[in-house]
Amino acid sequence: MAIKDWPEGERPREKLLSLGPQALSDAELLAIFLRTGVTGYSAVDLARQLLQDFGGLRQLLDASQNEFCQGKGLGDAKYAQLQAVIEMARRHFDQKMQSRDALNNPNDTKAYLLQHLRDYPSEVFGALLLDSQNRVIRYDHLFFGGLNSTAVYPREVVKHTLKHNAASIIFAHNHPSGVAEPSQADIQITQRLQQALNTIDVRVLDHMVVGDGHVTSMAERGLL
Repeated sequence: MAIKDWPEGERPREKLLSLGPQALSDAELLAIFLRTGVTGYSAVDLARQLLQDFGGLRQLLDASQNEFCQGKGLGDAKYAQLQAVIEMARRHFDQKMQSRDALNNPNDTKAYLLQHLRDYPSEVFGALLLDSQNRVIRYDHLFFGGLNSTAVYPREVVKHTLKHNAASIIFAHNHPSGVAEPSQADIQITQRLQQALNTIDVRVLDHMVVGDGHVTSMAERGLL
């Protein structure tokens, strides 16, 4: 049965407009993006099949162009459309964060850092720079490492912080293993960075470890 023949309250587009996007399943959201199905498949049927083939929504969104285009009913045009949607969402989140007080929105801060760091196959160390009112100045990747570690240079962090006139800073790095558990090395480099930044009166507010879908705050753990 075609979606247009479904009861109105069960059609993905009408359901979204009535109840909001959070009420839709992954398949229903994907069906709205796909717009149409293929022979023998409604858009929702096709969406369910794609989610099964790729292993889930995240795997579909993270697929390479070649992998994505091999999916039933997909192609270069759909891939370009999806990448545009993802980039618009990322830029919206960036602008949203820059207008907020990061300290008063810890969940937004974690979500922001998760978005920027989760999918790297090797370790990346970044910094969220804040002004004297705890508003976000900018976020930067500072150092890139291997699977298990990243070389972090406090002197370069101090130079970067001074360049952008930050009053405080939140550090973050990912664990490609997916386990967001601070290591002893993470604790030690955080202490070294605190000591270096104390000399220029810049506070280290947190160091967040990003895993696969989870972020651990060292400040919340009492490790700062």
